[in-house]
Amino acid sequence: MPLGQRAGDKSDSRYCGVEVLDFPAGDGLPAVLTHSLSSAFDFLLAPLVDPDYRPTPGAVLPVAASDLVLSPSQWSSHIVGKISEWIDLDSEDEQLRLDSELTLKQEIAWATHLSLQACVIPPPKRSTCANYARVVNNILQGLTNMQLWLRIPLEKSESMEEDRDKVNNNNPTSETVDSWEWWNSFRLLCEHSSQLYVALDILSSLPSMNSLGRWFGEPVRAAILQTDAFLTNARGYPCLSKRHQTLLTGFFNHSVQVIISGRSNHNVSQVSEGVLSRDENHTEDTPTQHALSPYLDYMAYLYQRMDPLPEQERFEINYRDFLQSPLQPLMDNLEAQTYETFEKDTVKYTQYQRAIAKALVDKVSDDEVSTARTVLMVVGAGRGPLVRASLQAAEETGRTLKVYAVEKNPNAVITLHSLIKLEGWESMVTIISSDMRCWDAPEKADILVSELLGSFGDNELSPECLDGAQRFLKPDGISIPSSYTSFIQPVTASKLHNDIKAHKDIAHFETAYVVKLHRVARLAPPQEVFSFAHPNFSPKATNQRYTKLQFELPQDTGSCLVHGFAGYFDAVLYKDVHLGIEPNTCTPNMFSWFPIFFPLRKPIYVPSESPIEVHFWRCCGATKVWYEWALVAPSPSPIHNSNGRSYWVGL
Repeated sequence: MPLGQRAGDKSDSRYCGVEVLDFPAGDGLPAVLTHSLSSAFDFLLAPLVDPDYRPTPGAVLPVAASDLVLSPSQWSSHIVGKISEWIDLDSEDEQLRLDSELTLKQEIAWATHLSLQACVIPPPKRSTCANYARVVNNILQGLTNMQLWLRIPLEKSESMEEDRDKVNNNNPTSETVDSWEWWNSFRLLCEHSSQLYVALDILSSLPSMNSLGRWFGEPVRAAILQTDAFLTNARGYPCLSKRHQTLLTGFFNHSVQVIISGRSNHNVSQVSEGVLSRDENHTEDTPTQHALSPYLDYMAYLYQRMDPLPEQERFEINYRDFLQSPLQPLMDNLEAQTYETFEKDTVKYTQYQRAIAKALVDKVSDDEVSTARTVLMVVGAGRGPLVRASLQAAEETGRTLKVYAVEKNPNAVITLHSLIKLEGWESMVTIISSDMRCWDAPEKADILVSELLGSFGDNELSPECLDGAQRFLKPDGISIPSSYTSFIQPVTASKLHNDIKAHKDIAHFETAYVVKLHRVARLAPPQEVFSFAHPNFSPKATNQRYTKLQFELPQDTGSCLVHGFAGYFDAVLYKDVHLGIEPNTCTPNMFSWFPIFFPLRKPIYVPSESPIEVHFWRCCGATKVWYEWALVAPSPSPIHNSNGRSYWVGL
């Protein structure tokens, strides 16, 4: 049964499993499953084959149970297969290596026959795991529905035995091995397979929080929580350290399932390990509470004390890590549904209303209120939300407005006319059905209002549009927004990379996507990229930009893999009124913009403590605007989207 009910959360992290440590021979598996399910666990991580098995000619695979002892739905829903841990495909012993390959293939074939959703394969026995990865990659190419979860210990552990000998021979100071390196090496050898996931073993000690943060951008499917990782509270019950709690909460938020593993170390009540271990002395009179129930209860406590998902997150949950092409508002006319979605963002329009009110007060003093009339132009009026915000600001401040609503979409203009008539604004609002860059205004404006910003600030051509519209702004006129700045930061985003890779072409890797980032690791704080200010009456003004940035990763992060760059913007509407999505200054509860993602054609490995240097260009042509980007350090990448060959925004 689920760990609990959390408003808005329908992810798999609600379900908790338990690892079966001993081989359940004969009819043992159904008994273990029944006992575990009745104790509120949701699934088993169970061995499929006798661990003492070694391939011999003509031998029948000694499986844990016939496919008949459980129903197909039970196999599929409640069993995750555990591949034999003795398997060593990179052993120097040729016979062991060959036996390992044959056994791995036999066990995966049996798991496929059972229609299991996933199998956990053992961790690499040494840092060099090329042959293991080769065999797994061959298997992955033949799988359709089943996932493979590579088991990796979540620690910065000592060097593996064979590697430690080599280190000690060459260097008297033995270094530690970062287990993320094992995963990274393995998944690169397996070509970033979309069916290869991670099952992290959570032990009593944890790396630094910066080091742990890398895993949130990786395809972690399960956290195997060892009972040895638990502490004991004052009442004798199991509990976790604050750092473990923080990590588990993060995993819950990223749809990672917990699997409890190990023997009970807390004798809090009379329990039985008989069913789990197939104890011969186990009888029907033995208490039926699961030995690991206290640990499950603590997981439920951690889950249930999490705050409900905020309303904004519930609205956005279906968009998580879903790649969308940015809008082309100049080339395409938006549909009614798109307008309606943006118009529901009350926070955005409240900020606009505040900015307009401040500008009106600055333009017209209290002494001039009865005689002065302010001309305000809404360029890109859509279906009228900024017209409404402007008139509400005028009413709030007691100022008189003359509004011109300029909109190029003829369909939106129809709705605008209906709105003006419905609200009785005919005397205050004039509707102009025209492209703002072509319209000849009958008078100059005191205030120019627009909402042309994209996820990267200028990526929906706000600079080009406002440059064309500022000719009908008075010399002392005010533009709202008055300025905006774009930001980027390097990220690990395995899911996004695999989704783009599925298109099997370069063009999709040279396209910027709007995406609600979720399963990503943000590797360094965001930095400013391009800035624009309005109005800009300089005769030498240009909207082309070029910048180079260097990111320093926190020292304790370790190595990482960069899949691309997350982009944001922050805009100053007027004076101290701003809105934006840059993580450090983002406007709360605003959903009009998701971040933008600039992918890299080939993920770049960044060694520990190495800087990341990236170059970004904003290029302008006669009919289009586009971005180009390239990594320079720690190793150069190709220049992406050269000459706008794959992605551009039409003028």
